[in-house]
Amino acid sequence: MITMEEIQKVTTHLRKTFGNDKIRIQPPKKPEHPVEVYILDEFIGVLHRDEDEGEVSYDLNISIIEEDLID
Repeated sequence: MITMEEIQKVTTHLRKTFGNDKIRIQPPKKPEHPVEVYILDEFIGVLHRDEDEGEVSYDLNISIIEEDLID
């Protein structure tokens, strides 16, 4: 489970890294729902938290649908 403090830290990191202050992370509405990442209102991916031997990392999974690649 990702805390609100972690969401804020990851949001700040992503905004700085990509130079885009429109990135936002939506906390899940229910505990079993994924943490969703958006740019404005456009869904771009899902954020996961991983803890291994006391070290925490975050994985942002971005899926691109083939039909979105068509001009």
